[in-house]
Amino acid sequence: MKLSPLSIPYRLARFAGGLVWVLIFAGFGSASMFGMDVGIATLGGLLVLGGALLVGYQVRYYQRFEYTLTADSLDITSGVLSRTNREIPLRRIQNVDVHQNLFQRALDIAEVRVETAGGSSTEATLQYVTTAAASRLVDDVARLKRGEAAEDEPPEETALLYEITSRELALLAFVSLDLRFVPLLSLAVPVVAPTVSRFVLTDPVTGFILAAPLGVVALILLSVVTSGAAAVANYYGFRLTRANGDLRYERGLLQRYNGTIPLDKVQALTIRENVLQRFVSHASLGVETAGYAPGQGAGGGSEAAIPLAPTERVYSLAQTIEPFGTPSFERPPKRARERYTVRYTLVLLVATGLLYAAVQFFAFDIAWWVPLVGVVLTPVAAHYQWKNLGYALTDDYVITRAGFWVRTTKIVPYYRVQTVATSETIFQRRRDLATLSVDTAGGRSIMGANARAVDIDEQTAMTLRETVADRFHQSLVARRSVR
Repeated sequence: MKLSPLSIPYRLARFAGGLVWVLIFAGFGSASMFGMDVGIATLGGLLVLGGALLVGYQVRYYQRFEYTLTADSLDITSGVLSRTNREIPLRRIQNVDVHQNLFQRALDIAEVRVETAGGSSTEATLQYVTTAAASRLVDDVARLKRGEAAEDEPPEETALLYEITSRELALLAFVSLDLRFVPLLSLAVPVVAPTVSRFVLTDPVTGFILAAPLGVVALILLSVVTSGAAAVANYYGFRLTRANGDLRYERGLLQRYNGTIPLDKVQALTIRENVLQRFVSHASLGVETAGYAPGQGAGGGSEAAIPLAPTERVYSLAQTIEPFGTPSFERPPKRARERYTVRYTLVLLVATGLLYAAVQFFAFDIAWWVPLVGVVLTPVAAHYQWKNLGYALTDDYVITRAGFWVRTTKIVPYYRVQTVATSETIFQRRRDLATLSVDTAGGRSIMGANARAVDIDEQTAMTLRETVADRFHQSLVARRSVR
């Protein structure tokens, strides 16, 4: 099978812009060295030569690119200067995702990305096939992975699980604010507010009292607008369906995404609720697979199964994917709460010291004392940090919960566990605390995206590590006996 012929002009347009700028700079360089006439002649010659080479390359790329779907693999042959033959076993294919931007949709072409289990990046990319061919490839890969021949293919039963409404999309734009950055941005207020106040009032103290709250509000509004616009563009028209054992999604306004989430490849579930979502009793659900998750980064990730819905509905759908029941969370010991109070107080003291040093050594006219106001709130912040931590072990799952600004609940089946480990920082050791980390094939431990029971008792962490490891082996034995 071949790429779409329209892929030639589209790829030409993509590469031509960068090439033209390089040639223009080369032409101006010649003009400055040898005169305008030589520069114009050089630029014209380079444009003709560069255009001819680019057209020739793209035509040859189209001619030499072929892909074939067999009963066992997806075979791709490509290469302009050198010939490359690739064979991707179907059993390793995790997702086949279809991407379209506005221009591609106008040309009725699409980019297909093939992701494999354990891959650190996209395994193969088809740039570009027709929209119909892309949809057919997604369906054929799913069918062949189920071991069904074309003539035996049953009518596909598609059930709509979730479709975002206009109200939910508007609410998503509001609650998508990442509040974790607001305290960090607020530290800039003591620096910015005095400068702003001088343009408003001659009295610097009164000006600061008025400008500081306005500065915080302005930062929050800016975050709301930017994060809300990104959320709407990302999840516009989101639909989630179940078809023949797979979840299928489509989303996007400017960039359209279509893809599959194989239920038999699910590594973990992630339920996220930021402060605003909890206030309106909504949450989001992510389904983590072993391969690359579209739009989330390489090396495994989580694709949104529900970007926003009432919390009860999110948990209800999560239970249909992994029946983890109603967990009862164990919180860390109360001495962890004391640790957070000390941590937050130290952060504010360091910020105050830095601002004071700026006043003394650089003569900045800033209110260096403002961070000290937050010291009285550190016990409250520490309590809510502690309150939103916890872990639960059920018969079939290990479940962790962490985060105040964005509370994240991770549900991991025992048979999907890759590694389980405990760790202690120098500050945790002072209070006999530890962190239990449960990693899966789709987790990103370097990024801290794996399931973690944070600041639990050190001895409890050791016991949990052994318990999870034992239940992992038991679950594998049980699954093999069923098969």
